[in-house]
Amino acid sequence: MIRVVLLLSLFIVFSPSFSQNEDSLEIRKIFDEALVEGHAYENLRSLCKDVGARLSGSPEAEKAVEWAKELLEGYQFDKVWLMPVSVPHWVRGDIEEAGVNGKAMSIKTLGGSVSSNGKIEAEIIEVQDFEELEKIGQENIEGKIVFFNRPMEKRLISTGEAYGGCVKQRWGGASNASKYGAVGVFVRSMSHHKDKHAHTGSMGYEEGVDKIPAVALSIQDAEMLSALLKEKPNSLGYIHVNSETLPDKQSYNVIAEIRGSQEPDKIITFGGHLDSWDVGEGAHDDGAGVVHSIEALRILKEIGYKPRYTLRCVLFMNEENGNNGGKTYAAVAKEKGEVHIAALESDAGGFVPRGFTIDGTEEQVMQMQSWQALLKPYRLHLFEKGWGGVDIGPLKEQNVPLIGLRPDDQRYFDHHHSDTDVFENVHKRELELGAASFAAMIYLVDKYGLDSSFNGEIILD
Repeated sequence: MIRVVLLLSLFIVFSPSFSQNEDSLEIRKIFDEALVEGHAYENLRSLCKDVGARLSGSPEAEKAVEWAKELLEGYQFDKVWLMPVSVPHWVRGDIEEAGVNGKAMSIKTLGGSVSSNGKIEAEIIEVQDFEELEKIGQENIEGKIVFFNRPMEKRLISTGEAYGGCVKQRWGGASNASKYGAVGVFVRSMSHHKDKHAHTGSMGYEEGVDKIPAVALSIQDAEMLSALLKEKPNSLGYIHVNSETLPDKQSYNVIAEIRGSQEPDKIITFGGHLDSWDVGEGAHDDGAGVVHSIEALRILKEIGYKPRYTLRCVLFMNEENGNNGGKTYAAVAKEKGEVHIAALESDAGGFVPRGFTIDGTEEQVMQMQSWQALLKPYRLHLFEKGWGGVDIGPLKEQNVPLIGLRPDDQRYFDHHHSDTDVFENVHKRELELGAASFAAMIYLVDKYGLDSSFNGEIILD
C-alpha cells in the first residue's frame, strides 16, 4: 500500500478507503439499468398525461398524491407513507385578459395575484427596476399600470443566475408599484425565449400595502409593448382577471424508503416536488425531479444494492408557492430527532445532466470532487459549491449538506412555468441519464458519507 497525502489545493482523484473497481462496476450497473430497463420516461408520461398540471390545493394535486403513493407501493419499497402538509389554495379563475390600446396580449396571471374586480384601464409606464420607480415618483405613477421590463441577462452563461437577477420584479413588483399608487402591473416573463407563451410564477404582497393585480407578458408582447410605448407613450393598457385565494387545504408529501443495513437510523433524503404550476403539465418543473427520485430508489433496489443508511425518497408538496412541504419535512425531522447524512434534490429539469452542486463545507465540496473520476465516463464534470434546492433548503438549519443535480440549463427557462412545459418537450435519454446520475450520487454518499473533516488524504491500493 502506498500512502499519498496531497495538498488541499490539488485535484483529488480518489476518496478515502476508495475501491475504484467496485464502485465503477456498481455505477455501471446503475446506468445500464436506467438506460436499458428504465421506468422514468413512462412514469413521467403517466404523471403528465394522467394527472397533468397540479397546483397545490387543486384536485389535480390530490390526484398526484394518489398517483405517487400507488406507484411507490407497486415497487414494494420497505415503507411508503403520506406526511400531512397544509398548503395554500390559489385559483387562476376563468377570466384572464390584458392588452394595450384595445389589442389583446398573451398573458398569465401571476400566482397569488388578486382579482382586478372588473376591467382596469389605465396608462402604462415602463420601468426596469424598483429604483426607477423611486426616481419617477408617485406623481407620475399614481393611477397607472406599471410595466416591469427587465430582461434576463443574455451575457450570463448560467440561465439560473440570469433568472435570479430579475425575478424580484415578478415577486415584489405589485407591492412596490402599489406604494406609488399604481393600479396594476405587467411583468416581462422570466425567459430568454422569444415566443407568445407567457410564464407565470409566484408573487407576494407586503403587509399594509394595497393589493393590485399582476400579470406576466410573453417575451414577444413585452418587446412589442416596449417599442409601442417609445412611439406612443400615453398608450392605454387593460387588465381583467378574476383569480382568488381560497382557504388553505390539507395535502401530503409522499415518502418511500429502503431501510439501511448498517445504520438505519441515519437517513439520506432525496426528492423533487410533486406540485407544479397550473399551466402546461409540469414536465420539467418538476415532473422530471419526481421521476428521477423514484427511479433512483427503484434502480438501487433492482441492482441489489444494500444501503448502509436509510434511503428516503420524498416527493414534496407546495414548492411553487410556499414550500410548505419542505418546511414541514424539516420540522418533523427536527421534532423526531432524525439524523440526516445528506439531502439531495432534482429540480432543474430533465435535460442532459452536467454534474452536482453542494451547499456544505469546503471539506464536503472536496470530498464530492474526489468522486469526479468515477463519474467522468458519464460526461459529468460539474462538482462545485453551490445551491442545493428549495425543498431540502430548510434542512440546512440542521447542518445537513445539500446537493443539487445540475442538468444543462440553457433550455430550462424556455418552458419554465409556461404552457410548453409538457411531456413532449422532455427527451427520453436525457431524462434517463439524469435519473442514473442522481442514483450514482446517492450511492456514493451512502457508501462514503460526507465528512466535514475530510482533509485530502488519499489511500491508493
